[in-house]
Amino acid sequence: MAEPERTERRLRPAPLLFEPSESVADPEHFFDLESIEDPRELLARATELTLAFRAAQDRAVEFQALAAAQLADPRRFDRLSPALIAEQAEWTEDYAHKMIEFGETLQRGAGTP
Repeated sequence: MAEPERTERRLRPAPLLFEPSESVADPEHFFDLESIEDPRELLARATELTLAFRAAQDRAVEFQALAAAQLADPRRFDRLSPALIAEQAEWTEDYAHKMIEFGETLQRGAGTP
C-alpha cells in the first residue's frame, strides 16, 4: 500500500532570541520567559517555542537520516556499517538501519527536507 502524501504543513519556527552569555548562565533563564508576567503572553510565547523546537527536531532527524544513508551508501569507498553509524550517533543498530532506510527514502525525493 502506498504511503499517504505528507499533508501536514511545515511549521515555521518562532524566532529563537539569544541573550548575552551572562543571562544564559542563570539556570532559571530560558528565552526570557521568566520575565513575562502576563499568563496569556507567557502561554503564547512558550507555545511558539514548543512548536519551534518540535519543528527543529523533525528537521534535524531528517538530516540525520540523510547523513546516515549517505554514510552507508555502498558506492562510497569509505562507507560505514550500520553498527559504526549507530555508535557514532549513539543509536542502537536497529535504529541505525531504520534511519538509513528513512534517509534513502528522503534521497529518492519522497520527503526531501
